[in-house]
Amino acid sequence: MRAFVFPGQGSQKVGMGADLAAASPAAREVFEEVDEALSQNLSRLMREGPESDLTLTENAQPAIMANAIATLRVLEKEAGISIADKGECVAGHSLGEYTALCAVGAFSLGDTARLLKLRGQAMQAAVPVGEGAMCALLGADIAKATALAEAAAEGQVCEVANDNDPGQVVLSGHREAIERAVAMVKDHGIKRGVLLPVSAPFHCSLMQPAADAMAEALEKTPPQAMHLPVYSNVTAALTSDAAQERELLVQQICGRVRWRESVIAMAEAEITQFVEVGGKVVGPMIGRTVKDVSVQSVITMEDIENLIKEI
Repeated sequence: MRAFVFPGQGSQKVGMGADLAAASPAAREVFEEVDEALSQNLSRLMREGPESDLTLTENAQPAIMANAIATLRVLEKEAGISIADKGECVAGHSLGEYTALCAVGAFSLGDTARLLKLRGQAMQAAVPVGEGAMCALLGADIAKATALAEAAAEGQVCEVANDNDPGQVVLSGHREAIERAVAMVKDHGIKRGVLLPVSAPFHCSLMQPAADAMAEALEKTPPQAMHLPVYSNVTAALTSDAAQERELLVQQICGRVRWRESVIAMAEAEITQFVEVGGKVVGPMIGRTVKDVSVQSVITMEDIENLIKEI
């Protein structure tokens, strides 16, 4: 059984989607539709940069989604492969959950782009620049990471933001607390702590203003019925209820991304093949979390052709 999965922030890079757009009218249509929905030439920014602008949260989020959906459209329109026929479920890491929902018909492409632009702007605006930070803990399981976060908080916010795989957990919160956590890693039996080059402290309680903004936006643009169920980041469980998913997307802004648990849940549901569409970020996390599964990354036309042969 097969799951289609979608990457989150950090997978953006200048040049993304350019080869796909050059090779495929279906991909070009996606980029044009996103540009139109945002009244912004995002596709040129993706193609040419500058990287500093592409990395801005409000640009990176819709760009990563557009790149993945373009890849998917090539599969669907030019190869006649429907993920509803070839997959059991979908999942996405953080903003990737929106991509997954777009892929299964819960949101139109234009609405997904607008929601992610707003999500990026709201997350950036929630905390003044420089006041928040995030760090990746390498060689840390969830128990060690939680203990470190509690020890480093000292009255400030320091929370587990992403439980990515058995050896990588991300903390988020006030900059001073995150810097204390990095300095204290060895005391907690953790190999290394690395400050992340992010512009805001995502997936922690400091993001509440952004959660409020998304609650309002999702009230106006609620998810529709889905062709396949999605694993929610917040619950690490399957849902096919659009109303419930709307609530979960609001909770996701401040909530922990329970990716490791989601992957385990998928494996326990007998998913044996994972196809990462539009990136090579969550695939390696899956490989480190569960054994005896195949993980495939689909980014280029060649990757698409290989997947077509296989399924």
